[in-house]
Amino acid sequence: MQPIRRRRVTAKPVTHLAAAALACVLSGCASVGPGTVAVDRFDYSSAIADSWKQQTLLNIVKIRYVDMPVFVDVSSIVAGYSLQTGVTVGGVVSSERAVQGNYGSVSGQAIYTDRPTITYVPMTGEKFLRGLITPIDPKNIFFMLQAGYPADFVLGLAVESLNGVRNRSATGGMIRQADEDFVQVQRLLREVQIAGGIGMRVEEDKAKGSTAVLFFQRDDVPADIREKSAEIRRLLRLKADQQKFVLTYSPMRGTDNELTVNSRSMLQILQAFASYVDVPEQHLQDKLAAPAFENAAAGQRDVGRIRSGPTRPERAFVAVQYRGQWFWVEDSDWLTKRALSAVMLFFTLADTGSSERLPLVTIPAQ
Repeated sequence: MQPIRRRRVTAKPVTHLAAAALACVLSGCASVGPGTVAVDRFDYSSAIADSWKQQTLLNIVKIRYVDMPVFVDVSSIVAGYSLQTGVTVGGVVSSERAVQGNYGSVSGQAIYTDRPTITYVPMTGEKFLRGLITPIDPKNIFFMLQAGYPADFVLGLAVESLNGVRNRSATGGMIRQADEDFVQVQRLLREVQIAGGIGMRVEEDKAKGSTAVLFFQRDDVPADIREKSAEIRRLLRLKADQQKFVLTYSPMRGTDNELTVNSRSMLQILQAFASYVDVPEQHLQDKLAAPAFENAAAGQRDVGRIRSGPTRPERAFVAVQYRGQWFWVEDSDWLTKRALSAVMLFFTLADTGSSERLPLVTIPAQ
């Protein structure tokens, strides 16, 4: 009788599977957070910018239709991610006479969760209303000129009058054309601005606080620019021999050393812009919207044009739907794009934000 030979059975396949499973688990432990910053930061900022443009345009159109503008702010965005991985390894090492032989199994799963939490805050209350109807500080308007914004554009949109010389106005459903002197001042100020003939500074006074001062430069400017500066002073009824004027808010003419600015509120700026909305003729006949506005006096640059139609435009800078019609700004219309962007900038100058403290948000680790 021959002795029984015992064969040593190895578990290499199972060992290899376990090693592979362990590698999968370790690779899954890498953090997913850093990789999302480059994508999320720009995607969320683009989405907020687009929604802000749409909200602004929609409220401008609603004002033309004598509807109530409503503003909703995005107060916070919390992007929460979790990645859960798992691996299961199994196997059987059979004996020599087993029928099934050796076998092993491995299974894995990965669960990826994206839970963004976005908080919206309706802009209401006394502070918002006060910011909406309070005139913008004149020095902020002229600081925009100092920053390079065209004088004719900024003054045409944000100023009701300069030293009593009146701009075009659209309030109470009525349109009043601008004084010819105001139109000339807009044009001349733009030319003097390009030549660097005007400047701004803030002077501190212990009694009055900070005061914005506008001055016309005498030195290093061509003779024709000095003549245009003198013509501006004449049109605005300012002293001919004075170069420095204190900016003061008032709808009336000021003293000899003052340039009074009757600046508009945010609501007035929206009303002025709303008069440039193209409204379907049928809506005007049905008196759904304020009366149509004809172009301003000859020589005055238009702020822009908001177009309308029954179908969504293919190429638009921003488009919204209201009362069964589409309203949009052409992507090639840089004048209207600039005006809409300036309106959104004026919102920050008007300080219409909420002063309430936001709730504390605790985010659990995933």
